[in-house]
Amino acid sequence: MNTNLIKKFACEARNILKRGIKAKIKTLGFDDKGNVSEDLMPQLMQGGTLWKGELYSEGFYQQWMSLYHRVMKKGIIEVYEEAAYTWFNRLIAIRILQKNGLCEPVLAYTDAARTPRIVNEARMDRMPQMAEDTRSHLMTLLDDDTKVTEQFAVLISAWCHDNPIMQACFGGMEDYTELLLPNNILAEGGFVDLINDTDFITDEDFHSPELIGWLYQFYISERKDEVFKKKGKFEADEIPAATQIFTPNWIVKYMVQNTVGRIFLDNNRGANAFKDQWQYLVDQEQTSTENIYHYDELTDLKVADLACGSGHILNECFDLLYDLYIYEGYSRSEAIENIFEHNLTGIDLDNRAKQLATFALMIKACQKDRSFVDAHTLPKVLTMPTPYDEEANGAVELLFHEFFQGSETKQIVAELKDAFCLMKDADSLGSIMKFKISDSTRYALAQTMDYWKKQEFTPKVVKEEIPAFELILTLTQGYSALIMNPPYMGGGNMNGVLSKYVKDHYEEGKADLFSVFMLLSIDKLKANGKYGMINMHSWMFLSSFEKLRKTLLNNYNIDNLLHLGPRTFDELSGEVVQNTAFVVSKHLVNDRGGVYYRLVAGKNCADKERMFYEYKGEDGNKIYYPNIAQKNFEKIPGCPIGYWVSEKVRDIFTSNLALSAVASPCVGLQTADNARFLRLWFEVKNDRIGFGHTDAASAARSQKKWFPYNKGGGSRRWYGLQENIINWENDGQDIKNNKGAVIRNPKYYFKPSISWSKVSSSTIAFRFFPKGFIFADAGMSIFSDEDLLLLQSYCNSIVCSYLMGIMSPTMNYEAGQVSILPLIKLDSRDFELKRLVQHNIAISRQDWDSHETSWDFEQNELFRIAKETGNITSSIEDEQVQSYQSLELLLHEYKAEWEGKFNQLHANEEELNRQFIDIYGLQDELTPDVPLGEITILQQGEISIETEKATTDNA
Repeated sequence: MNTNLIKKFACEARNILKRGIKAKIKTLGFDDKGNVSEDLMPQLMQGGTLWKGELYSEGFYQQWMSLYHRVMKKGIIEVYEEAAYTWFNRLIAIRILQKNGLCEPVLAYTDAARTPRIVNEARMDRMPQMAEDTRSHLMTLLDDDTKVTEQFAVLISAWCHDNPIMQACFGGMEDYTELLLPNNILAEGGFVDLINDTDFITDEDFHSPELIGWLYQFYISERKDEVFKKKGKFEADEIPAATQIFTPNWIVKYMVQNTVGRIFLDNNRGANAFKDQWQYLVDQEQTSTENIYHYDELTDLKVADLACGSGHILNECFDLLYDLYIYEGYSRSEAIENIFEHNLTGIDLDNRAKQLATFALMIKACQKDRSFVDAHTLPKVLTMPTPYDEEANGAVELLFHEFFQGSETKQIVAELKDAFCLMKDADSLGSIMKFKISDSTRYALAQTMDYWKKQEFTPKVVKEEIPAFELILTLTQGYSALIMNPPYMGGGNMNGVLSKYVKDHYEEGKADLFSVFMLLSIDKLKANGKYGMINMHSWMFLSSFEKLRKTLLNNYNIDNLLHLGPRTFDELSGEVVQNTAFVVSKHLVNDRGGVYYRLVAGKNCADKERMFYEYKGEDGNKIYYPNIAQKNFEKIPGCPIGYWVSEKVRDIFTSNLALSAVASPCVGLQTADNARFLRLWFEVKNDRIGFGHTDAASAARSQKKWFPYNKGGGSRRWYGLQENIINWENDGQDIKNNKGAVIRNPKYYFKPSISWSKVSSSTIAFRFFPKGFIFADAGMSIFSDEDLLLLQSYCNSIVCSYLMGIMSPTMNYEAGQVSILPLIKLDSRDFELKRLVQHNIAISRQDWDSHETSWDFEQNELFRIAKETGNITSSIEDEQVQSYQSLELLLHEYKAEWEGKFNQLHANEEELNRQFIDIYGLQDELTPDVPLGEITILQQGEISIETEKATTDNA
């Protein structure tokens, strides 16, 4: 499957449809903002509708007014987005049905004029079922051969309503949607033309259940970009686009096989009949009897994806469950009916995703047994119900009275009333809602639901709320296995409703929505059940997830884990997150330990799959780590999931003081308005800048306005990144009075420090800042009464980098993590270490000051070398160079000098590494080699160091 072509198709189709619908709305009298002038409003008359001087059917008036009210409520942009997607998924679904042999080729053209088959058939009086007034309207249209598009709109709408799968999966279209079929839908290059004759999607793709997911992912990709560009908090209608990401197929198989598949094998010990099929099943010792999830019949195996998106994981679950049923002797139809009725559940807060997941599962069922083309049995895929409307339907107690036919108790009413109140925010909360429903209430609700399902007539108010009752039952169900790729959303992006609910009910997971789903999964599992998940690997390391980690490590068992790292989704969807996929069992930690795969070095998703498959049974290759005890993680401060860490390294953490015992790593201030309070030093008159102050008092007495500011920045070791200044006039009066500003650790302002950047895409790098600087929250700094040179020698060593990588192999380096770095007291080697650091700072400082962007810049390097070497034949007067003996010779000397400094810095760093490897006894773990690309001088490309790069694997 060529996902690049599918992405191109989906994006092109979306834009074609949006443009066509936007143009169509204008022909219906709406301007760009959704307004309609009085003379363009239709008038309902006896026998029809008068509009623009012409007579239309009465149904046109109803459709037009329905469109008008929708535009007034949602806005014109949202309306044509909705209409574009409706036509996209309906027509694509028809094409998929056709390619799978499940319907006639109704979209295929029958002549050179591009007349669709469904229109040609109607002209011969063969048409789908439809209401009599619709048929009458169609017959009028069929009398006019110029109205092929209008004929097609009526016919394809009726066909969708008449087709069991289309109706069951997508429901009815809004009555105005027919009006919004683009005029160019059948034109050359139009949407139907695109899907009838596409090179983007192959016949094989049309048979793949993955196609629907990829099309949905790519269709909303532009909307996703729009949401992220906006920044800030995501509103309820933005959450689906912001959090949608399609899971690579092999990772889905890994999760399903190691949850549902493993449960089956635990209950059927002996030879694995599916060994050849389950290629991603991790080989592990047999689970002890007390930790097995036992079930009696396959129908007892309850499996769900509570953030199912377009149903990719559900489809893989279906395939595995189907194989189990066939293996146990069930017929194809029995297997499918049982899976849909008893085993499989999906939930998503996006109704569009729910529709696609349902459709994908129906295609899967029909591929196994064509009798399901009549949709007599449907999969259980739910979305969020429309909030109960008390204004229209009366108090919710009246609903309960009718639903339970007068048998409801006070307890039932109270519990369900709270649940319905919570569901008012369902579009923001989705599956994380916790309903406080007692067993007795749940039993009464389930019994009553069964009753109404058997009735031929259901009161309208009850029928409308069946989805709400079904959601309550589903979210209070206990599950054998859960498999998910949950939404990723940091706490800062959560809207007010979501943020408050998460903090109140999932405190340990509040840092991100994916960690909320980790807690949710444990809560929904039955004892000894398993959940499989792919999410961001930050939960394994960052301090904001420490409580979550400790709860997991102390109470549950990590069966196995794929540490995927970066580039898991890059080829497929443009995502740049770093990932991990794992399986957790809901029982206490077992003695056998978990199995871990280190796949972070994989160049792309396919490379990671290859690494997993090729090395999954080989120990000691820095990819496969079997039998790793969870208690080992507790030996490292913060309990990072450092599965690859040796006993020697764990002893370093437990046997030495933390760096915080001799120094204070700190976070600095936030101005809340950098544009107002920060400048580059050359943007301000020099006499207004206060350099070199030792404390706040002397700075205030100087009456200067601007002071040097350590803002963080790029990756640079030893010295540099000194270019920003901050308005700290009158001891920071203006900033302190600025709403939102946060003044942290002011006692350290103006003191010498070692600093690093909080966020870096490369190895952590520490640099020296002399006295006189205020520091920012991103320019984190270490202050100490101890010798800063010795501290910097350790911080810039490969040992520190390696230990830091255990605690934070992410792009974030927090003060708390630096604080707990294990520090061995330095003694006899102090002089040599200090000498090397002083030399490194001197080289790095000379490099920094050789550029005009440094406030200590004095002269161009070529002038300096020319003076020092006598490579000038006459004096320099009035800043004009008179003559040179040889510019070529000067450049040669310049290059030779700085190559020497570069190589000396490189040699010094490797010598520091050698010494610290020796001090920490890590000769078997690390080598002192420093890749040339990690030497952080000459960053502006002044000289290209051609020497072959050294390489090292620090992990």
